[in-house]
Amino acid sequence: MTTTLPSAWAVHPDQFWLRGIQPDRPVEFKAELGTWNIYGYAEAHRVLSDPATFSSDTTRLVPAESKADVAELSEGSLLQLDPPLHNKMRKLVSRAFTPKVVADLEPRIGQLTRELLDAVAGRDRLELVEALFYPLPVIVIAELLGVPASDRELFRSWVDELLSSTDQVSVNEQTEEQKKVAKEQIRVTRKFTEYLGEHAEERRRHPREDLLTKLVEAEVDGERLNHTEIVNFANVLLIAGHITTTMLLGNTVLCLDAFPDQAARVHADRALVPPVIEESLRFLSPFSAVARVTTTEVELGGATIPADRMLMVWVAAANRDARHFTNPDVFDPARAENKHLAFSHGIHTCIGAPLARLEGRVALNILLDRYPSLRTIPGEPPTFQPNPAMTGVKVLPLQA
Repeated sequence: MTTTLPSAWAVHPDQFWLRGIQPDRPVEFKAELGTWNIYGYAEAHRVLSDPATFSSDTTRLVPAESKADVAELSEGSLLQLDPPLHNKMRKLVSRAFTPKVVADLEPRIGQLTRELLDAVAGRDRLELVEALFYPLPVIVIAELLGVPASDRELFRSWVDELLSSTDQVSVNEQTEEQKKVAKEQIRVTRKFTEYLGEHAEERRRHPREDLLTKLVEAEVDGERLNHTEIVNFANVLLIAGHITTTMLLGNTVLCLDAFPDQAARVHADRALVPPVIEESLRFLSPFSAVARVTTTEVELGGATIPADRMLMVWVAAANRDARHFTNPDVFDPARAENKHLAFSHGIHTCIGAPLARLEGRVALNILLDRYPSLRTIPGEPPTFQPNPAMTGVKVLPLQA
């Protein structure tokens, strides 16, 4: 059985663990970036479990000249909040992702999948990210929020701009090029927030039965969310609500192509679809890294990390840690326990994980029904996201 990635999979060089290369240590300081890299599973699990010591509020380390812009675009963002405000804000949206609400979306997900595949029926060559893996989750989350799904190409152009950087996060003095990239990302993020702000203001005048209306009408400790909090909250839901599933779907199909013995098993027994998805999440974790900041000096993985230091928690590397997973570079959906960190852990566990799993299960089953012989095309390798903090197929040409 193959235990490393095919050479044609041109992943980012900083994602060396995807080639079966183990980090030298579970915790390493990267002087050229000024960041601490967390590679070990136990160490990553600890960081993600302890928000008091490892804060999600990375804005505290932002250079002074950028603080105002970053604060404006992070206020109300679930990804950068710590308790107790994080817990209160999360409760606002948790009702939109209850088990019943998610389960009730299954017929709509199935309908959308069939319609999207009908649109490319009869073709010998498919580019499945374009045809299915991008539009399906973005339509679902757009309908939940209450923004036009027909604007999805607009969202895609903005997301592509946001993820275009190939550099790792640095807290050292920025070069002029890095400053330029940061300003560009702020500019693009404002496009999202301005777009969502217009829809939020419309909901104040004309409420609907959608998630954006619920955010506009929501209260925390008796106070309504302000405009900035609403649009930043909605922005996270819109972006994270589709891109994770897009990468999950593409990565899972790519794994089945690379490991035909597993593909044959799942074709024969569809009960294996959920564990195949979980192993894909471990093997090619969509969000490779998440950032945290130490609030105090801490011992971690044999290293002493001072307070107010940036940590890059490489969950994709942790999900390949041989100290925790047997044969971590083998794609094995039959693992007895697969407690991967692909959806993070602790209070920041992805709130949309049940929806992503449902979309994956429904779409993959329909895809396997329609295309029992899908395979990659010799000479046309998949294209991965250029951003090192993400592991996901951006372009996936397949032969039907």
